[in-house]
Amino acid sequence: MTSLIIDKKKYVLLPERDFQLLQKKAAIKRKAEKTFTVEEARTFSKTLIKKWASGK
Repeated sequence: MTSLIIDKKKYVLLPERDFQLLQKKAAIKRKAEKTFTVEEARTFSKTLIKKWASGK
C-alpha cells in the first residue's frame, strides 16, 4: 500500500487483489434493496406519475 498526496489530498494505492477483497467485504455488509413485484411496480409508478402530474 502506497500513500500519495496530490493538491493537499491524500490518496492510497493498493494492489487490485486487495481492492477486490475490500469491495467483496463491503458488498456483504450492505443491505439488499427491496425489489418490487410487477404489480407493486405498476402501482408505485402510477402513484409517482399522479404525484408528478398534480405538481405541474
